[in-house]
Amino acid sequence: MSNVFFYEPYYDFDRLLDQAFSGRQNGAGNQQQQRNAAGEGAVRLFKPRMDLHEDTSKNLVTATFELPGLVKDDVQIDVHNNRLTVSAESKQSSDFEEHGYAVRERRFGKFSRTLQLPVGVKSEEISASMENGVLSITFPKSTPELAPKKISIA
Repeated sequence: MSNVFFYEPYYDFDRLLDQAFSGRQNGAGNQQQQRNAAGEGAVRLFKPRMDLHEDTSKNLVTATFELPGLVKDDVQIDVHNNRLTVSAESKQSSDFEEHGYAVRERRFGKFSRTLQLPVGVKSEEISASMENGVLSITFPKSTPELAPKKISIA
């Protein structure tokens, strides 16, 4: 599996530290500055949750992303230099005025997540579907040309 995805062991740890200390260091009045520094409405860095499943019997890998509130038209999937990148932007609701919030935990803004594809995977071998805010992308773990072959001794 290591050839498919680079595991980020400190992702959850970094997220928890950011959540724990951002309120104490910045204060509630500095939320606008955080939003502008992160770019176009993003209050904090948003990285969607992902599951990666390998089916050795079918030679397939399925990456499943949680993208709550997004529809397939909001999501873009690109393949470049053997890397698959999922990107999207969630828009902030304009139903309420900016200064009326007592609690604001939902995240808005742009995000992307990149996976290293196995060598030899072609873009036409990758399939994607999205239902109820869950994006599933399936691709072969290895190509038949790169699969190990047995050589008999004469």
